[in-house]
Amino acid sequence: MPKSRTPPGPIVSSAHLAAGASPGLSEVEYGLILAGHAFQRWMVLCAAAAGQPGLSPTEVLILHTVQHRDRPKRQAEILLALAIEDTHIATYAIRKLAAAGLVKTGRAGKVKLVAITPEGAALCARYTALRERLVAAPVGQGGPGAAELSAVAALLRTLSGFYDAASRAAATL
Repeated sequence: MPKSRTPPGPIVSSAHLAAGASPGLSEVEYGLILAGHAFQRWMVLCAAAAGQPGLSPTEVLILHTVQHRDRPKRQAEILLALAIEDTHIATYAIRKLAAAGLVKTGRAGKVKLVAITPEGAALCARYTALRERLVAAPVGQGGPGAAELSAVAALLRTLSGFYDAASRAAATL
């Protein structure tokens, strides 16, 4: 007679965190850990496959943010869009991207602007083509649908607000 197996509990990284009032939140946190690392690995390897090895995840994100809507961005806009708190992280990444010829910096009065170069736009186009082929197509064939993906994105943005508020509260303790 086969043994009766107890169904597993929530899949979490830290059982002591799941023992509290919201084990489901611990499951989401573990999912964020796995997804975050997988997404960062993907960005770096996709950029390398598109012809630009050696970029960090932050540099890839900044490159795409600068390319967004095809207009120069103020550094403050980049920081806000990507929720980067440390200005020096973005400054270093922008310098590295500029040294690689992917972005250029300039000024409009006192405001520092960052713009995509033709080389940066070409890299973004190659990255986009790889993303379509290697991620978007498989997700479209067997993954969640557009409405479900939008709902997940909305949930993640909502949770980020809770974590931001909790961060502010923790900073005052």
